[in-house]
Amino acid sequence: MWIVLGIAALIVVWIIGTYNGLVKLRNMAQEAWSGIDVQLKRRSDLVPNLVETVKGYAGHEKSTLDDVTRARTAVVDAGGDTAERMKAENMLTSTLRSLFAVAEAYPDLKANTNFLQLQGELSKIEDEIQMSRRYYNGSARNLNNAVQQFPGMLIAGPMGFSTLPYYEADESERAVPKVAF
Repeated sequence: MWIVLGIAALIVVWIIGTYNGLVKLRNMAQEAWSGIDVQLKRRSDLVPNLVETVKGYAGHEKSTLDDVTRARTAVVDAGGDTAERMKAENMLTSTLRSLFAVAEAYPDLKANTNFLQLQGELSKIEDEIQMSRRYYNGSARNLNNAVQQFPGMLIAGPMGFSTLPYYEADESERAVPKVAF
């Protein structure tokens, strides 16, 4: 009888330990997504200033400026849906690259202090976004491994744990931006 109670106690301890480990991994992944969200919000707040600065020099590049504005709006409208937000953020990244490609054609704009400051800040934010994305993907990988591997999968499914998507670049981010004069 003591052996049966001992085995039952070990199983309960294992279930509790596995559950707590999964909660910890899920919370780390949520924290990582929050880190991405913070950086993306900073970038989103910076975009209108950047667009206004470029408008002063390159007013006839209206379609590019409109694309950037639409991409930023898509990010705001995506809300809490992770997959939709990732798609919208990738679109914004792509349109910002187009904006900087347009800026290359305007020497006065490239020399403008406000534009240079905004471009530098945006570059810094992009670096922090990349770092946040890597952290998120590492956290998602750890959670996904725990949810999918035996014996954790015995606890994960019944307790409502599921895998998370990785933050991946879309095709437009992988393409080299075309700069034409």
